[in-house]
Amino acid sequence: MILTVTLNAALDITHRVARLRPHASNRVSDVSQRAGGKGVNVARVLRALGERTAVTGLAGGPTGAAVRADLAAASIADHLVPIDGESRRTVAVVDDRDTTILLEPGPPVTSAEWARFTRRYRELLGGARAVVLSGSLPPGVPADAYGVLVALARAAGVPALLDADGEALLAALAEGPDVVKPNIHELAAVTGGEDPAVGAAALTAAGARAVVVSLGPDGLLAHTPDGVWRARPPAPVAGNPTGAGDAAVAALALGLTAGHAWPERLVEAVALSAAAVAAPLAGDFDPAVRRALLGTVTVNSVPPSTI
Repeated sequence: MILTVTLNAALDITHRVARLRPHASNRVSDVSQRAGGKGVNVARVLRALGERTAVTGLAGGPTGAAVRADLAAASIADHLVPIDGESRRTVAVVDDRDTTILLEPGPPVTSAEWARFTRRYRELLGGARAVVLSGSLPPGVPADAYGVLVALARAAGVPALLDADGEALLAALAEGPDVVKPNIHELAAVTGGEDPAVGAAALTAAGARAVVVSLGPDGLLAHTPDGVWRARPPAPVAGNPTGAGDAAVAALALGLTAGHAWPERLVEAVALSAAAVAAPLAGDFDPAVRRALLGTVTVNSVPPSTI
């Protein structure tokens, strides 16, 4: 089982419009809602690929109840820990050019609720082959939360993959997460530089065992113990990029648990990420696009002298 952690679970609401017009009224052609948060999206992708998975994290209030009901409807194992606060919502507005996302901060979490979660997390690690730690931290959760969770996973002999940004990412590096996956903008924000290869090397120097950087439609850059690799799709895929990074994380988790070589992991991650862009909702992917891309993604070694 691959365990995914979503400390700031959400109800994802997606509005579709013909063309988003800021500061004006917009008619919505379609609305959908489903359980969300980055770890939930990862779990959806893993389940669609036939992998046994489970979701844990924090959820509360009527929105949290809606999140849990949707997980049950999707047959995803729900181990969310109840809290008193109201879980957040995210709103994505999708038109034919781009996606605009509104992100609520999430409910305040008490120290007692955090303690209950860490106890449950320890229990769940006993049945996990890997753990994915994804997304933002709600108010009240310690700033070093991901460092604590990585350390607990390491003590249990469970590899940890981390997809976070800002202080939450930096505070976890010293604990040695097996894979860290920032996007290029998140990487620049925490390293202060624009060169993703240099930034990835800085995160590995700070403790990450491997760093995989999402470059948007240009693919992935991976700084790993086996070398530095650049993976590219043959061409950009049009669609909704929300959840593409989560699909890449799902592929990296599967590659890690299967013991695949890094080039193979990166081919799957690029193909699955692009297939997620082609799907209408975060957590889904287009199987035909994935199959078509698996044989066309290129992976090249990056010489150390270029870093």
